[in-house]
Amino acid sequence: MSDHHLLHKRHFATAQDSLDAIARLQDHQSYKLAFADSDLLMQDELRHVRLQLEYLKPQMVLEQHHVNATVVVFGSARFLSAEQAKKNLQQAQQAYDTDPSSLAALNLLNMAKRDVRNSQYYSAAQTFASLVTAHSHAKPDSALMIISGGGPGIMEAANRGAMDANGKSIGLNIVLPKEQNPNPYITPEFCFQFHYFAIRKMHFLQRARALVAFPGGFGTLDELFETLTLIQTRKAERVPVILFDKAFWQRLINFDILAEEGLISPQDLELIQYVDTPEHAWQIIYDFYQLGATANN
Repeated sequence: MSDHHLLHKRHFATAQDSLDAIARLQDHQSYKLAFADSDLLMQDELRHVRLQLEYLKPQMVLEQHHVNATVVVFGSARFLSAEQAKKNLQQAQQAYDTDPSSLAALNLLNMAKRDVRNSQYYSAAQTFASLVTAHSHAKPDSALMIISGGGPGIMEAANRGAMDANGKSIGLNIVLPKEQNPNPYITPEFCFQFHYFAIRKMHFLQRARALVAFPGGFGTLDELFETLTLIQTRKAERVPVILFDKAFWQRLINFDILAEEGLISPQDLELIQYVDTPEHAWQIIYDFYQLGATANN
């Protein structure tokens, strides 16, 4: 048998070789290899190392899988699917019918009705993600992968829509006291967990070719304004920034007053586009990148 393969063998022992070599030896804290010492890595002085590792892990995985273009979907973690919202409404109605004088039952019923109304956003995000993913299957040369925050609500809907279209999607989870457990629709190899918001935000936008923001709370607004700031200051290339449900966003934020008071330039308002259907959102992205002119069209 030829020894030619020895020419390509690693010259130095691997880190794993070293770990294996001392596995049964002294277990004192000082004897641990530095890169295998979790207590060392948790110290404040090693924060810069943790930041670097948290950036590198998803970066390396996405590069290995040749993920270069994504569509970011933001929105509330609190929106429910239509089926769950209707189920909750039935239960709330039964509780209210049992005791119509109960203020708690009335409040629960009103919240359940609101959740049914807002489930339209979940359905729209799911449909939008499915449209993007279906295109990526049909036109691999202009493929776009859905990326969400990995949790429930709009995030779940986006990952679910990608799965509906038999595609893969990314979930960037973050450790929070509540609301943030990975949804079951994320592609497992693209289900990441973060401690640092800043690194998570970098990965949202680093490959982003468009951002679609559904109604949401502080987190959605934070991510939306950070994106707009990066584009306005030319720290990032311009991409479509699409706000779903024009009436909601214009009721929430008066962007025009910023231009009227000279706080932003009038052309900055052009960075934002409004839509009321998932099809319109996808059409904006499709037209922006002239996807109909790709080689496989």
